[in-house]
Amino acid sequence: MLGEQPAPPPPAQPSGKTVETTYREAVKQAIEEAITRDDRVFLMGEDVGAYGGCYAVTKGLMEQLGEDRIRDTPLSESGFTGAGIGAAAAGMRPIVELMTVNFSLLALDQILNTAATMRHMSGGAFGVPLVIRMATGAGKQLAAQHSHSLEGWYAHIPGLKVLAPATVEDARGMLWTALEDPDPVLIFENVMLYNRTEMLDTNAAAVNISKAAIRRPGKDISLITYGGSLHKVMDAADQLAADGIEAEVIDLRTLRPLDDATILGSLARTRRALIVDEGWRTGSLAAEISARIMEQGFWHLDAPVGRLCSSEVPIPYPKHLEDAAIPQTPSIVAAAKSVMGR
Repeated sequence: MLGEQPAPPPPAQPSGKTVETTYREAVKQAIEEAITRDDRVFLMGEDVGAYGGCYAVTKGLMEQLGEDRIRDTPLSESGFTGAGIGAAAAGMRPIVELMTVNFSLLALDQILNTAATMRHMSGGAFGVPLVIRMATGAGKQLAAQHSHSLEGWYAHIPGLKVLAPATVEDARGMLWTALEDPDPVLIFENVMLYNRTEMLDTNAAAVNISKAAIRRPGKDISLITYGGSLHKVMDAADQLAADGIEAEVIDLRTLRPLDDATILGSLARTRRALIVDEGWRTGSLAAEISARIMEQGFWHLDAPVGRLCSSEVPIPYPKHLEDAAIPQTPSIVAAAKSVMGR
């Protein structure tokens, strides 16, 4: 059960001017803008203030915006997430940063049993307009307690929205849309994207979070992915094109609720699908998407749906093993060719 949904924001009018921006800077700008525009918004989490955030996203914001709006918290994920829920219920619009998805499990009771259930348990009377940001994914040699991709677990939970911005534009625009939502929204930022640079329109603003995006059109196979895997999939699509395979690339953007219409519309054109998911294969988001395709699009299929996920091991520390544990461009190319029967 979700509350009355706000209308999608109108598309921002391009200014004709773009600036090169990192994903990290885009997230920072989004936080700064949200706090400046709305007195109810504040950010809290471990090391977000004086230290500037473990990935330097909030560096300098405490000096700029003050300690009331950028709040350092103790190492107590359950405690400050619960405080965020209380603040949201009292009319504020808090942004809680949980540093990394592995640590979010310490706040899972607050997220699942309180934030996600409040709308249902109040008979629809009120919800928890809370936004929780956290880093996810592997590739930084941070080993097994800091590197997993558990967004698929959260996408399992009714009462939540789950976002995975893969582009600088979405990193800039999803936060504001999320803050307009009357119910809890989780934003997963892949750690390998923070240093990524893209050109961003100077008028970049809130974005529609209700739709997946087709990042590359194609006619031979649908490559379905999200977050940090998107850019590997785009590279794989380039390599497949050189071999005469035109892949359509879908960036899911929102993992709950899934945009079935875009997935099935693509499948109707290509008749083959490969899902690339940095989560573990068993019980994965990829499994859910595969099942939906089988339920709603079976008669479009010319081949079984393919899935490429992380190896079912804790993410290793050594670089060569870490790389081997998660989907990479060569394995995506090989898996796509397998679905194509080549």
